[in-house]
Amino acid sequence: MRRGISEQQLKTVSDQSNGYEAVAAEFLAGRGSARTRSQAIGVKRVREWARTFPFGAAVIDLGCGPGFPITEVLVMEGLNVYAIDASFSFVEAFRHNLPGVPVACESVQESRFFDRAFDGVLAWGLFFLLSPEEQRRLMLKISKILVRGGRLLFTSPPEPIVWNDAMTGLESRSLGAAEYRTKLSAVGLTVTGEYEDEGENHYFDVLRHGS
Repeated sequence: MRRGISEQQLKTVSDQSNGYEAVAAEFLAGRGSARTRSQAIGVKRVREWARTFPFGAAVIDLGCGPGFPITEVLVMEGLNVYAIDASFSFVEAFRHNLPGVPVACESVQESRFFDRAFDGVLAWGLFFLLSPEEQRRLMLKISKILVRGGRLLFTSPPEPIVWNDAMTGLESRSLGAAEYRTKLSAVGLTVTGEYEDEGENHYFDVLRHGS
């Protein structure tokens, strides 16, 4: 153990899942295993987004969790789905829940995103878990893997705000709609719409333009 750093602090430092591996059992017992998945918060909005793509379009879910309820929507809509999550427990559950869907246990900061391009990128409940600089770097990485005309859908509060995540207790931070629009535009991405779901999650619908 490093001098002056507790075992718990070391786990937090080395945990690339933003604290979710530590609370995975609690999460999986709740949202991750909901039997009424079709009625879960976010499902309707994600399904509407998924239906804008042609059958078989390639979409990657960043921070996929156990695959229920959000990733399952993409699969059910006939998309060619890939997924990543930094929590080992979530990835293990994902493989059980959605066998056959390619999933990698890695952080978005380090992921190579299967070394391919995508028609769509979904980041539900992920952006605000990252630091401001990590969020900006992720925007750039997403712009590089989206095909021209491809789309990104992510959630984050529309106002600049800092709070502690309800499950992990760790700091979360939204850059706010104005900052997101500016930073996305700088990497060739344009916010084409904003809306909310029944759980008051705020969505940014984003288009990849340029060559």
